[in-house]
Amino acid sequence: MSTDPLLQPYQLKHLTLRNRIMTTSHEPAYPEEGMPKERYAAYHAERAKAGVALAMTAGSAAVSRDSPPVFNNILAYKDEVVPWIQNLTDSVHEHGCAVMIQLTHLGRRTTWDKGNWLPSVSSSKHREPAHHAFPKLLEDWDIDRIINDFADAAERMKAGGMDGIELQVYGHLLDQFWSPLTNDLVGPYGADTLENRMRFPMDVVEAIRKRVGSEFIVGMRYTADEAQKGGITPKEGLEISKRLAATGQIDFLNVIRGRVHTDPAMTDVIPVQGMTSAPHLDFAGELRKATGMPTFHAARIPDVATARHAVQAGLLDLVGMTRAHMADPHIVRKIIEGREDDIRPCVGATYCLDRIYQAGDALCIHNAATGRELTMPHDIPVAATKKKIVVIGAGPAGLEAARVAAERGHDVTVFEAAPEAGGQVRLTARSHRRREMIGIIAWRMAQCAARDVTFHFNTWAEAENVTALNPDVVIVATGGLPNMELFEQKGEQANVVSAWDIISGDVKPTGKVLIYDESGDHPALQAAEVAANAGATVEVMTPDRTFSPNVMAMNLVPYMRALQDKDVTFTVTRRLLDVSRSGNKLAVTIGTDYSDHSYDTEVDQVVVNYGTLPLDELYFDLKPMSSNAGEVDYDALIAGKPQSANRNENGSFQLFRIGDAVSARNTHAAIYDALRLVKDI
Repeated sequence: MSTDPLLQPYQLKHLTLRNRIMTTSHEPAYPEEGMPKERYAAYHAERAKAGVALAMTAGSAAVSRDSPPVFNNILAYKDEVVPWIQNLTDSVHEHGCAVMIQLTHLGRRTTWDKGNWLPSVSSSKHREPAHHAFPKLLEDWDIDRIINDFADAAERMKAGGMDGIELQVYGHLLDQFWSPLTNDLVGPYGADTLENRMRFPMDVVEAIRKRVGSEFIVGMRYTADEAQKGGITPKEGLEISKRLAATGQIDFLNVIRGRVHTDPAMTDVIPVQGMTSAPHLDFAGELRKATGMPTFHAARIPDVATARHAVQAGLLDLVGMTRAHMADPHIVRKIIEGREDDIRPCVGATYCLDRIYQAGDALCIHNAATGRELTMPHDIPVAATKKKIVVIGAGPAGLEAARVAAERGHDVTVFEAAPEAGGQVRLTARSHRRREMIGIIAWRMAQCAARDVTFHFNTWAEAENVTALNPDVVIVATGGLPNMELFEQKGEQANVVSAWDIISGDVKPTGKVLIYDESGDHPALQAAEVAANAGATVEVMTPDRTFSPNVMAMNLVPYMRALQDKDVTFTVTRRLLDVSRSGNKLAVTIGTDYSDHSYDTEVDQVVVNYGTLPLDELYFDLKPMSSNAGEVDYDALIAGKPQSANRNENGSFQLFRIGDAVSARNTHAAIYDALRLVKDI
């Protein structure tokens, strides 16, 4: 038996959990027509077979028709969900992992123009800032109906073989009742007493118990401190926790601190990179000590050491490592095997959550197999035939190609023009708040080192360097350089600098700085932060109707917090048309796509963020020498079959390019390019 606190079994009621690590409720937005079908099951099964003790699925499954999901959630109010829940349950149980599901009614945290176009309902008359829909104040018949909906949904989950359920009581309807900030009702469910505010959640629990019995596990994930004036205080949260324990009907407490009604509030509940790790862990421990209840918690617990401390110090019974398992679903297996150094790190980019809040599916910024378990391997199989592979470029695309090729057993050589690996990620990591991004590079370098990949740094590869190695496959991952042209204008602007120049420190910002952003991604805001911190007056301008749309909600929060007290303004629907020298100043002409209006102004510096153009000279030099002339068979790529195009009988090697060497995209796209190509070489 291991003495590792994380590997000790835990008895939750009748259920024996094999260790202390769980994935907490989260919705990766993989359902199809509201059902958790094969992709959903495969995602959770991957973590189960690697040793996770408890998979808490959904985040959250909707119990009522007037709780339409704001993204692609499970529809627990439909009877047809039962066989799909059974399939999900069986897929996870097969590997010795317990499985539960989180149920909710969103209340005002949704909109009326989805699903069946029913009005949103709440105990509050005010709309939630994040979702903008003004709710109808609940009537008595609404309350009765929703209580019954919860009981129906719980019964369906039990019928589907689930080990238990978790009720979502933060930000959603149940919490809207018990928070004094969101209860405008009068009478037995009104805001005048804590007992009245808690009545609706307790009525829901009682109705569920009548349906599922006393043995079925029922817990709550709830906020015990709203961290806002007028809301639930830590003292009241402790009283709520004690009352929950005293009912005898709740089997575990999953503790949250904060609110999720705005992007900044949600980011404090679910911190992103650059923010404190495990900020609410001690608070959860206080509630565990005061109640004696089985206590779970998750909030940026990205590493094994923190998780181990949480259990060893008696702060938690089960520790949630949810985003960490999106980065590496095999964490528990690697702990058991003594391979903690081999764990792919969660870098806190929160690409996963930001995607679902923009109606996408959850994907990890640097594990392209997550969510693609049906088509992409987490464990790379060894190739039948060993080949010599040359990779040019040691950014995220090139390093992923080298890593996967080496795991396939190939002989791999990498050329990199810079003195260090990293490409654009290394530039990103110059920001203090985003320095964890370098983990994307460091992990891959360690993986390559363990597999004897040969690196040539400070080497600008030419065609003769590559062909001298007699490669079987050449992969060009040279990335790109900043695009310094303006939209639909020919030629670079002579009087502007790039966002990269500012972030790297090669150009010092000064005076009045115009940051013109046509990409809507991180570099513009990173440059704005550098310039503002240097004392410049900054204007971030975009031709779009919103600024920085590709940064997305949770990652936008730290930038805004850093810039709000600086001399920074944001201008939308304005297009930069021309920049010329005017003495010591720059004369700029600004227009708009919406009319013929334009105006002239003067600034000290113009910074352009307009993506990158491929650094592809080497690719085109090598193309005539290759057997496939650079062609990618998309049908084979998508189907997971080897590339077999042959356009040049005299060619001696296959040639491919990936990442920004093809076109400007993002880190995830670069890594996915590499994985799905090289896994079949």
